Amino acid sequence: MSLALTLEFSGGAELLVNKQKTHNVDIETGGKQWTIQELLYWIRDNLLKERPELFLKDNSVRPGILVLVNDSDWELEGQLEYQLQNGDNVVFISTLHGG
Repeated sequence: MSLALTLEFSGGAELLVNKQKTHNVDIETGGKQWTIQELLYWIRDNLLKERPELFLKDNSVRPGILVLVNDSDWELEGQLEYQLQNGDNVVFISTLHGG
């Protein structure tokens, strides 16, 4: 079983994924229900091209990266525990900018 997702990176986060803002991915889940937690590890292992420490801290996104699930703040959706659904749109927006 696979999970079709649209992943978007902006505000500078796209620089970590080869400067590509939108990724349409099919993730093989093995029949398991995936949460955002599993998705973050998958992004680290499959999409991040450099400096994963700028995207992840411990087991979550770094402070300063906003996460939207289907245009809703992930904090309203359960954050790391949100159970991904086929067709979900997950957006990562960096609010961290150098000066």
